[in-house]
Amino acid sequence: MGMYLNPGNRGFETIRNGVYVDKSGLIDYVNGTINTPQKLTCFSRPRRFGKSFAAKMLCAYYDNSCDSRELFQNLEISQQKSYEEHLNRYDVIYLDITRFISTLPSVDEVVKCIQTEVIAELAIKYPSCVSCNEKILANALFSVSHQTKKRFIIIIDEWDALFREAKYDQNIQKEYVQLLRGLFKGGTTTDETIAAAYMTGILPIKKYGTESALTDFTEFTMTEPFALAEYIGFTEQEVIHLCDDYHVDFDNMKQWYDGYGFDNLGSVYNPNSVMKAVNFKRIKNYWTQTETFESLKEYIGMDFDGLKRAIIEMLGGMRVSVKISTFQNDLTSFQNKHDVLTLLIHLGYLAYDSGTREAYIPNLEVAEAFESAIDNDNWGIVGEAVSDSEKLLEATLKQDEDAVAEALEVVHDSVSSVLQYNNESSLSCAVTIAYYTAKRYYNIVRELPAGKGFADLAFIPRRNVDKPAMIVELKYNKDADTAIRQIHENRYDGNLKEYFGNLLLVGINYDRDAKGAEMKQHSCVIEKLITF
Repeated sequence: MGMYLNPGNRGFETIRNGVYVDKSGLIDYVNGTINTPQKLTCFSRPRRFGKSFAAKMLCAYYDNSCDSRELFQNLEISQQKSYEEHLNRYDVIYLDITRFISTLPSVDEVVKCIQTEVIAELAIKYPSCVSCNEKILANALFSVSHQTKKRFIIIIDEWDALFREAKYDQNIQKEYVQLLRGLFKGGTTTDETIAAAYMTGILPIKKYGTESALTDFTEFTMTEPFALAEYIGFTEQEVIHLCDDYHVDFDNMKQWYDGYGFDNLGSVYNPNSVMKAVNFKRIKNYWTQTETFESLKEYIGMDFDGLKRAIIEMLGGMRVSVKISTFQNDLTSFQNKHDVLTLLIHLGYLAYDSGTREAYIPNLEVAEAFESAIDNDNWGIVGEAVSDSEKLLEATLKQDEDAVAEALEVVHDSVSSVLQYNNESSLSCAVTIAYYTAKRYYNIVRELPAGKGFADLAFIPRRNVDKPAMIVELKYNKDADTAIRQIHENRYDGNLKEYFGNLLLVGINYDRDAKGAEMKQHSCVIEKLITF
């Protein structure tokens, strides 16, 4: 076994020694591509979504220098027809691009080092085929395959690391792309050399204009996962089983780590956070341990028309339309707000609904990342509102109607100036932002079906949270008493009968055409009901 040529199965063995969710079905997909026109696969997803785990699993399965049968016993792949045909049958080349970057004094040396190191190992195993003086990796692989009739499986982890670490150095990027094109350029040479290739990273394959830098790859991404959607993270059924097996509260797990949904699959959860919650028996924000707020601040603060509005709408619980087609799959070639939002989808900061082509903040864990990212001068009153939202919640629970109305008026005025619309929708967005941190205690539901209609906002306490439920009704150019009256008349509280404790009814009115200097534009009425 070598470091790059046939690295063995130790990596996957270590993974199997811990809590493990079976994702070996991915192997069956790759098996189906071997020696076909679809043999080149690139599967991108956010950091800490299991990319390296999958790469190590594939190495262990294909590597002919080890016996991995015991590791895959009783896993899904062992039940598939393709299992025996390909198990430990290939020479595998495994490249972790981040390792090269972290161990070399300069990123300038990465491409040269990749070729030198792999060629050296090929020369040891195949001395009659490869000379240590060979400089081009593609030539060395072709020489081995041509003389031995063996094809390689190439696995590249963090394929896009150079585009992230040397994001402004186009010379390094082009040198790297040329290396990959030499390996995977298609035609007779690649067909004779490569049985299959699997690349994984955060970003999809770099585009130049409308053309992919590596046109022969089949891509699966956070915006278009297709058949591999279930391998992006944990499915809801997998999380339910984990919660049952390790006695973790599923409802809390769902609120914190769910939110990435895909067609015909349903919910997908952040696997790193789920596993930490299971191992530590504690549900909390683990995203902050793997992501930096500085990068999020940088992207959401970019000066593109409509970007700030889109972020504010999502902070307010809304979804925004995104055009994903112009994104060049790098960290510098932004042309408009859509490119920035598309990047945030690939980074996992936003989820994407391919049916409606809309983006949104997926869960409580990521919501807290945004909370920290907007806590600066660039976001003005909106940032202050999020920071002060705990105080607003306290004022509401104390039924301090004047304080609530005053706080909402400030936030609403700020939000409306950016959103460019002035009605109940902007008020609803402002209210959600003003109560932003209430998500830690409540499941906040918009347009909750209740009684004879829909309650504008329902604050349903999370399990083991000792706070009253709240129904918030919003009115425009009427009055707050009318909002309270509508809650009673339409029996909006009926949907919360299962909740035993105090229930607050909150009526909020915005009067844009207020007359007289003493008349407030925003008014609030809070009424307490005893439901038991």
